[in-house]
Amino acid sequence: MSKPRKVFSCSACGADFAQWMGRCPRCGEWNTLEEDRAPSARVHTGIRPEREAPVPITAIATAGLARCECGLPEVDRVLGGGVVPGSLVLIGGDPGVGKSTLMLQVSQSLAARGQRILYVSGEESPTQLKLRGERLGVKSDNILVYSEVTIESIRRQIGLIRPDLVIIDSIQAVFSAVQDSPPGSMSQIRHTAGVCMEIAKGEGVTIFVIGHVTKDGWIAGPKMLEHMVDTVLYFEGEHSGAFRILRAVKNRFGPTGEIGVFEMQDTGLREVQDPSSIFVHGLGGDVPGSAVMATLEGSRAIVAEVQSLVSSTAFSQPRRIAMGIDTSRLNVLLAVLEKRAGVFLSASDVVVNVAGGMKVIEPACDLAVAMAVASGTLDRVVPRGTVCIGEIGLAGELRPVGNMEARLREASRMGFTQAVIPKAGSESLAPPRRDFTLRPFVLIGNALSVLA
Repeated sequence: MSKPRKVFSCSACGADFAQWMGRCPRCGEWNTLEEDRAPSARVHTGIRPEREAPVPITAIATAGLARCECGLPEVDRVLGGGVVPGSLVLIGGDPGVGKSTLMLQVSQSLAARGQRILYVSGEESPTQLKLRGERLGVKSDNILVYSEVTIESIRRQIGLIRPDLVIIDSIQAVFSAVQDSPPGSMSQIRHTAGVCMEIAKGEGVTIFVIGHVTKDGWIAGPKMLEHMVDTVLYFEGEHSGAFRILRAVKNRFGPTGEIGVFEMQDTGLREVQDPSSIFVHGLGGDVPGSAVMATLEGSRAIVAEVQSLVSSTAFSQPRRIAMGIDTSRLNVLLAVLEKRAGVFLSASDVVVNVAGGMKVIEPACDLAVAMAVASGTLDRVVPRGTVCIGEIGLAGELRPVGNMEARLREASRMGFTQAVIPKAGSESLAPPRRDFTLRPFVLIGNALSVLA
């Protein structure tokens, strides 16, 4: 028998190398190479046996996806309309954010519709799951709990039980006896994920896999894991807050960027049908340093409040703290405000926060962030009932953003009466109602004139 060869895998990018190096040649990260021992005889099983010869794409018969609604509208929205049979879904999130709670509630909803669920627990005992289930009101004989960590045993039980849905909690705890490396290593995660994909595609079983995340918020393991699965969901939220956001960052069967909003209660997660009501309170205009924006998450427009605090710095280099937006983007906006609008911030600490724990990554929030910072610096308030929507360029110009009509409709529904928007593209816009005023501007310096 040949001696197992050494393989070194990078924990940052998942690349494999034949020898150890201090720095990964692919991603450039230091001290990320870990040793894995590849087995001398690798077992390979195809997803399905080889079929007929290749055919032209025009000759392939197409059929609509037979989705199954899981009973939680917010989850169905994120998945693109429901669960697709035979799909492999990866859900990640911080420890204690509620991933297992969400999966138990999905199990209860599907079990009530007659589907059979196999919950594979690799980290919790059946007693612990039972106690959580009693708190959540999970009571169904269609939910089967299986405490096991070897993928071979899990595959055998799936073949015997033939469930409609399998939940594996978590992928880092499951390992294969074929692999010599320890559970949670790069090679183990790749192998077990490959077996899960074989089961899902070969047996037509929907599999939800829970994954751990790193301190940076990314799913632990090789990046290849996210490429292998059909859907990647992130469950976000502050532990000190009650609200959670389920976000789709990859979906082969639906749109990406969709979010579902939940509120954590004693009896489990409660769906929030109107997210704007939790991210903004009132119509603004109460204190300086606050502005309201209308952001787009997938197909859903959400109105949220941006808060800023500007104070004189006690350090040689002012601090820039951003919560809910990108710090680099904040630094760019502060430089534009100082250079193009005359709002001097070189000697001030600036703290910006999106209320409610929401994270916004699109540039449509630029104008609201700039207005909030300028409002706090000049000690002037944004008029009550004003929403700010637009991107800011390096020359200080206001640039249009997509789906402006949907943003304005959501702002109008929440009771806002005017919108500060870019002048470019505003000619084709119509106010959502008669008493709603559009205030277009060309430059950020001119837009600051609305501050009272």
